[in-house]
Amino acid sequence: MTPKTATQPAVTSCVIAPHLKDDITQGTSKYGRMFPDLPCNDCDEAALLDIGGSGSVLDAADVVDDGARQGDNPCIPAGWPVFGQFIAHDITADRSLLQHHATLGEIRNFRSPALNLESVYGAGPSGSPYMFDNSDTDMFLLGMDDANILDDLPRNSQGRALIGDPRNDVQQIITQMHVAFLKFHNAIVGWLRGQAKTGDIFSEAQRLVRWHYQWIVTHEFLPLVAGQAVVDDVLVHGRRFYAFDEQPFIPVEFSDAAYRFGHSQIRGNYRLNEHFQAAIFPDLIGFRLLSHDRVIDWRLFFAVDVNQPPQPSRRIDAKVSHPLVNLPDAIVGATQIPQERSLAYRDLQRARALDMPSGEAVARTMGVEALTPEQVGLAERGWIWETPLWYYVLKEAEVAGAGVTLGPVGGRIVTEVLIGLLDGDPMSYRNAEAPWQPELPGAQPGTFTMADLLRFAGVV
Repeated sequence: MTPKTATQPAVTSCVIAPHLKDDITQGTSKYGRMFPDLPCNDCDEAALLDIGGSGSVLDAADVVDDGARQGDNPCIPAGWPVFGQFIAHDITADRSLLQHHATLGEIRNFRSPALNLESVYGAGPSGSPYMFDNSDTDMFLLGMDDANILDDLPRNSQGRALIGDPRNDVQQIITQMHVAFLKFHNAIVGWLRGQAKTGDIFSEAQRLVRWHYQWIVTHEFLPLVAGQAVVDDVLVHGRRFYAFDEQPFIPVEFSDAAYRFGHSQIRGNYRLNEHFQAAIFPDLIGFRLLSHDRVIDWRLFFAVDVNQPPQPSRRIDAKVSHPLVNLPDAIVGATQIPQERSLAYRDLQRARALDMPSGEAVARTMGVEALTPEQVGLAERGWIWETPLWYYVLKEAEVAGAGVTLGPVGGRIVTEVLIGLLDGDPMSYRNAEAPWQPELPGAQPGTFTMADLLRFAGVV
C-alpha cells in the first residue's frame, strides 16, 4: 500500500542525517521504523507543554478518585496496565538522553527484541548468580518483607532490588508482579521435580514460564486491549505493516507512541488489599523494603475470583492520572522544571525527538478513516499541526472504542509488533516444532490465563 502524502502545511518532512536514518531504519540498534516513509509531525515544543503539562488537557486531576464513574474501564481490570508495563520492561530498555533530532541514531535497546523475560532471568544462574538461591540454583532467591515473610524482591543492604531490571521496582505493584513471576518459576521447578523430571530442570522451567507468559500476552492481554477481531486477523492473515528480514526490531511508533497507551490506564489510587488503599505516587514508590500491610491481594487486580470483582483500570482516553503529570523526586530527581515531572509531556517530547509521524498520517497509510480535528479536540487550543501519534492513539481509543479498547491504528500497531516479536523469535511457542498449547494445569484445559499463573505461583 502506497502511503498518501500529508497535505496540511503544518506537517513537515523532517531532514534526518543519512547515517541516522539508516541506523534506525535498518534496525542495527534494534529500534526501527514501522512507517519509514512518512514525514514527521514537527509540532512546536511549547504547544506540547500546553497539552501535556500539569493542569493541561491531558491532566485527569478533575476526575474524582481518578476512576470513579466516567473514568472506569469496565472491561480491563487494574492489573493489566501493570502487566503491560512488565512487558515493556521485557522488550525495551534504552538509557539514552534524547535531544531533538540530533541523537536519533544513538538510541540503543539494551533488551533483546523478544518476549523472553530477560528482565526476570537476567543472564541466568551463571551470569546473574546474585538473583538465585545459593543452596538451589534452579530457584530464584526471594526477599522478606518487614514481617519476615518471603513476599518481597531480594535486596542488598541498602534496599536495592537484586533483579534483572531495576524498573520492576519503581512502584510497589510492579514490584509484586515481579515477585509473582519469581514464585511462578519456583513453583514450576517444584512441579517438574514432583513429576520426577530429570535433566536441566532450570532450562525446562524457564521454557515453561516463557511460553505460558507468551500465551497470556497473545490470548488474553492483546484481546483485552486491542480487541479479539484485530488479534484474530493478525494470527490468521499475518502482519501488514510490521515487517523485518531476519531479526525483529522495536519500532519507535510502537515503543514511543502506541504502546504508551497504558499510561492513560493507570489509576491515581489503588486498593492493595482489604485494609490498605494508597495513591500510586508518592505512596507506592518502590526501591525499598516492602511493608507487609501492602502485600497485594491479586483478586483486586485480575479476574481471579467471581466473588471478588477486581477494581477497574482507567479508560484508554486522552487523560492521564494527576500523579503521573506531577511525578515525585524519587522518580524524576529534584528537578525545578515543572514539565520534567509530567510523564505525559515526556511522552510527547520524546516522540517529537524521534521524528514521529502524525496519527492521521499513519491512519491514512493503514487505509482507515482518520479522526477529524473536531474529534481530536486540540484546534480550540490553537493547535495547527496534525496530532502527535501517542495523543492520537489515546483519542482514537476514546472516540472509536469508548475508551474500552484501542482503536484501529493503536490496536493494529500494538498487536502486529507483539505477535511479530514472537514470530521472529525461534525459541517462542509460536515456532515450536508442533502446534503448542499450555502444559501447566489451568482452570480450562488447553488454555492458560493470568489468573491461572497467579494460582500456580501460590500468590492467591
